[in-house]
Amino acid sequence: MIRLIAGLGNPGPEYEHTRHNAGFWWVDEAARLLKVSLQMERAHFGLVARANVAGQSVWLVEPQTYMNLSGKAVGSIARFFKIAPEEMLVVHDELDLPPGEVKLKKGGGHAGHNGLRDIHAQLGSPDYWRLRVGIGHPGNKNEVANWVLKKPSPDDRIAIAQALDRSLKALPNLIAGEMDKATALIHTSKLPRPKPPRPAADPQAAGGSAPSADDKG
Repeated sequence: MIRLIAGLGNPGPEYEHTRHNAGFWWVDEAARLLKVSLQMERAHFGLVARANVAGQSVWLVEPQTYMNLSGKAVGSIARFFKIAPEEMLVVHDELDLPPGEVKLKKGGGHAGHNGLRDIHAQLGSPDYWRLRVGIGHPGNKNEVANWVLKKPSPDDRIAIAQALDRSLKALPNLIAGEMDKATALIHTSKLPRPKPPRPAADPQAAGGSAPSADDKG
């Protein structure tokens, strides 16, 4: 079972709509679905809510220490409530996925993500679950810092919002620890591409010639 869900981002209105705050966006919606309100808990360095799911407490947190110190809030709650790394889900922006994609994984490196880097350090373990929300890559590693702190384009924001909505359908499975079911929902949730319209029938071809390769779809 997942007992702690942490969404990563930066506090303050100037960062609210930036790519780096995709984790906050997801947890905001999770809180709404679970009918709880995030409140500032200074002892745990973040906005915190407790939801009751099937008689079990599930903690939601949005660290308010800026991204580089995300582990302070996550580590504080984990230690206080004795939550193991494998009982945690961290939702974060992911440069290596395009907008519109979300992937679930357990463990692994931090891939240069400063929020994950600090969580690694605070927990002393990489063995927590991650929900990676695609924000795309600027194409030049020197532009990454500016990229994550800017708002996505309108089209990218729509794609990200749709991906968040689809992945949140797996929230009950994630909390229950049904990771195979959650993965199936999340990883197969991309909207199908519309098929191109078929070319209009050629009235001169009424004689019934064999279909061309284009006609086979």
